[in-house]
Amino acid sequence: MAYTNRRTILQAAAALPALAAAGRGALAAEPAASEAPKKVASVAPPHVTQILAHYIVNAKYDDLPANVRKEGVRTLLNWVGVAIGGSHHQTVDIAASALAPFSGPAKASLFGRNERFDIMNAAFINGVSSHIFDYDDTHLKTIIHPAGPVASALLAIAEMKPVSGKDFLNALVLGIETECRIGNAVYPNHYDVGWHITGTAGVFGSAAAAGKLLGLNEQQMIWALGLAASQPVGLRESFGSMNKSFNPGRAASNGIFAAILASKNYTSSDGMIEAKRGWANAISTKQDYAEITEGLGKRYESALNTYKPFACGIVLHPLIDAAIQLRNENKLTPDMIKQVNVKVHPLVLELTGKKTPKEGLEGKFSVYHAVAIAFIEGAGGEKQFSDRAVQDAKTVELRQKVVPVVDPSIKPEQVEMSVQLADGRVLKKRIEHAVGSLEKPMSDVDLERKFADLAEGILPREQAAKVMELCWKVEGLASAGDIARAGARSTA
Repeated sequence: MAYTNRRTILQAAAALPALAAAGRGALAAEPAASEAPKKVASVAPPHVTQILAHYIVNAKYDDLPANVRKEGVRTLLNWVGVAIGGSHHQTVDIAASALAPFSGPAKASLFGRNERFDIMNAAFINGVSSHIFDYDDTHLKTIIHPAGPVASALLAIAEMKPVSGKDFLNALVLGIETECRIGNAVYPNHYDVGWHITGTAGVFGSAAAAGKLLGLNEQQMIWALGLAASQPVGLRESFGSMNKSFNPGRAASNGIFAAILASKNYTSSDGMIEAKRGWANAISTKQDYAEITEGLGKRYESALNTYKPFACGIVLHPLIDAAIQLRNENKLTPDMIKQVNVKVHPLVLELTGKKTPKEGLEGKFSVYHAVAIAFIEGAGGEKQFSDRAVQDAKTVELRQKVVPVVDPSIKPEQVEMSVQLADGRVLKKRIEHAVGSLEKPMSDVDLERKFADLAEGILPREQAAKVMELCWKVEGLASAGDIARAGARSTA
């Protein structure tokens, strides 16, 4: 699939019939909160699960196009950075403390920490760490954060058994391809009723990737996908709490669980994705199975991955981008601002309508906080979504001057911002595509700066640089587990 512009990524629900008619190139839509999910008729072709399993088992590293390999490496680098950055958040401290007494053999590392756990608990904790800042990668067509469930599982396995860098990268791409294709098949209806698609689709990516490294045969891979289908995890009600990051972490460990059982011939149905009472029919009113089976090995969803310059939900990125530009262009200070009016897509208030966030995690789902902090600090990194930032008196005061207005003509990737100043002037900014989008992607240098900033204060600068180098050179590594070992904090 060619790179698409963000305008087509999250269409309003009314566009669904037209998109369905347009064929495989059409992108999924996000219905407004007031609209019920629409049934999308789709006759399940035979053997969807088997077709996918056959592809996963037989796909080789040498089959990957150069651009897909490159995006896989960028995905890895970004994921390791956010996993290190989130490693000492209170959420991760709690998870590590709670699970330590129950961990099995200590075979896998935690990024940014000195504890070691069994592979399933390590995958879970690293998955939590990588998502707690909401700073991870995003497949914009589905709002799936692909690397969390997949990379967390793979790096744990890579410490348990020898895995070459090429095999690791191939499994990473295949896992992302699996979860995003399955996500495409049910989005947006599945998401709209309340499922957190990163967890529910991510478990398939984890199972596929783990199964690839464990050398499952085709029948075992079918069973692994079936066992993954029985473990959907994550509800959108959890957004703004520690529970949100639980979802990709649990998807990672559940996928390993499924692959290990399947490796010992623990059986499942052969049609768990597409059967009448299978996963897709049970959890969604839309099933577009061609998204799963068509173009395997030819079009790559993993090539459409994007990386966040701001540590919050994608729908807030245009607003933060606009605020930072206006601030910098006009040297604005909070006392100069009388009111900030923003025209937004309905999805913005549906997802980020928290007016009075009390802690950093809630701030990530507050359009009021995101705009205010962007004007005050000129940034939108993890520091701007901390408890400190959310509770700052100047931020609290300025967010009361933010007035979002829903305008259905505004696309999810757009925003119109108008700032009334105390001196009577009115400043305006329209964003078509925010920085970090496919149209304005983060460069390799941008990703390195983000990585270094996240690792600061957690790993020594030399160690962080070494981990970064290993990520860039993953394809040449004899052991991909070196990345996980290098990313752990020394006990000294």
